Amino acid sequence: MIWQDLVITITNLLFTYSLIPQVWEGFKIRKGLLTIQTSIITTIGLYAMSVVFLSLGLTFSFVISLINGTLWLILLLQRLSYGK
Repeated sequence: MIWQDLVITITNLLFTYSLIPQVWEGFKIRKGLLTIQTSIITTIGLYAMSVVFLSLGLTFSFVISLINGTLWLILLLQRLSYGK
């Protein structure tokens, strides 16, 4: 493992950790709390970064970035399902 993979993984783990309460709150109160534009752009960006990390052989960064992108996708689906 190269040090860059470790730094990216730890940073993305922190991002993922910070998103979990947001996703949980969305299910709890049944509201989409974020804008659609923010959710779409962030989801696409994170999935694109995941592909790049995989192509560079940064396996851990790929997995965590994929999880992070999926959490953003859930936030997008909450927004589309629950509305405001």
